[in-house]
Amino acid sequence: MFSNTLLNEVKLSAHSSKEGLLEVIKTTEATIAIIGMGYVGLPLALCVAKIGFQVIGIDVNSERVSQLNAGQSYINDVSSKDLEPLVSEGKIKASTDLHLLQQADVIIICVPTPLTKNRDPDISYIRQAAESIAANMRPGQLITLESTTYPGTTEEVLLPILSQSGLQVGQDFFIAHSPERVDPGNARYTTHNTNKVVGGYTPNCQEVAAAFYRKSILDIISVSSPGCAEMVKVFENTFRAVNIALVNELALLCDKMGLNVWEVVEAASTKPFGMLTFWPGPGVGGHCIPIDPFYLTWKAREYNFHTRFIELAGEINSYMPQFVREKVMRALGKQGKPLYHSKVLMLGIAYKRDLGDWRQSPGLDLFNLLLNDEVEIHYNDPHVPEMQDVKGKTHFSTPLTPESLSSSDCVIIVTDHSAYNYHEIVEYSPIIVDTRNACAQILDQREKIILL
Repeated sequence: MFSNTLLNEVKLSAHSSKEGLLEVIKTTEATIAIIGMGYVGLPLALCVAKIGFQVIGIDVNSERVSQLNAGQSYINDVSSKDLEPLVSEGKIKASTDLHLLQQADVIIICVPTPLTKNRDPDISYIRQAAESIAANMRPGQLITLESTTYPGTTEEVLLPILSQSGLQVGQDFFIAHSPERVDPGNARYTTHNTNKVVGGYTPNCQEVAAAFYRKSILDIISVSSPGCAEMVKVFENTFRAVNIALVNELALLCDKMGLNVWEVVEAASTKPFGMLTFWPGPGVGGHCIPIDPFYLTWKAREYNFHTRFIELAGEINSYMPQFVREKVMRALGKQGKPLYHSKVLMLGIAYKRDLGDWRQSPGLDLFNLLLNDEVEIHYNDPHVPEMQDVKGKTHFSTPLTPESLSSSDCVIIVTDHSAYNYHEIVEYSPIIVDTRNACAQILDQREKIILL
């Protein structure tokens, strides 16, 4: 269980050096504090607790803290079955009390990094976390930033705030950036077996940070600086955003040329070299792809450099919900019906298959577009029981039945959840706009199916 006050006082004295910190990391006697217990923080907490570290999960959401302390998971990638024993054994404890950071040997920042309305980076959560750490710092602590951000954040924002404690970086405390690489819903690659990039501010920082992550993660990739590690992460996500935009643009062209983009991409993917397969869709969603590339474009402006590929990719991907709307309008036109006051059922609002995460979802953008067209719009998503539109109105998932399908003028497949019975969807729907090629295996009634 967690140390009492007397033991904490002994700990502060014994672990105030690099050697002391390395020793408690090596023996898994270190206490790990994770700020932000979301889709990055909670899987990481589970990963390090399983090998013996004691974890304090810090979160401002008291409801989330209560769930954790009851052993109940609220994200798909962590099961309550795995979480509950670690909570019962005292290996994971959640709290809203930032003073507990004083007990930690390692502090990991896993807070959100959204964009402002002007698409500038919002690092206010990182600043708040840093200020809380600085107010509770002691010698002998490692602080790592895992939140995705622009290159320079660790050295230009985090370090100056932490240095206000009066402690010396690389000697009294250690700092590094190690970007998260969580792929929600990916059962093959987890926190444990996804290799980890680590960039320390000084050689001592690098040594301590690499030693910590090596305890719970199979492969560590050391880079020369926090800025390099930050650039690695935004490049990874920008790579995906640009390639998705490329195939989405191909879909727009194929639509004009009367070609099947899915057939084109599938055939191209058979090339055994020089080809990576990306599929078109209704847009991009989640916390990473729609947001992270703009961190890089924002930082580039500081150097009077314009990231044209990135900005163009953002434009194309952002346009896709509008293109789907046009497809719906054409589909209704084939039935002699206008878009205005039509009844449309969207299948899926989550941004990714078999997840309940609808942050930045292109489905939400499409929903709001059709709502603005005064369409009678409904959605079904087995993973998202309710959601809010752009005006803040709550909508609930409509039961998926033969009646709800047949009574709709058009059905749009936005998210290709595996729970859907696509044979029944095709059978009962009057017409379908399939943005994911989810009905590829359905051979009957193909005339009903309009592909992206």
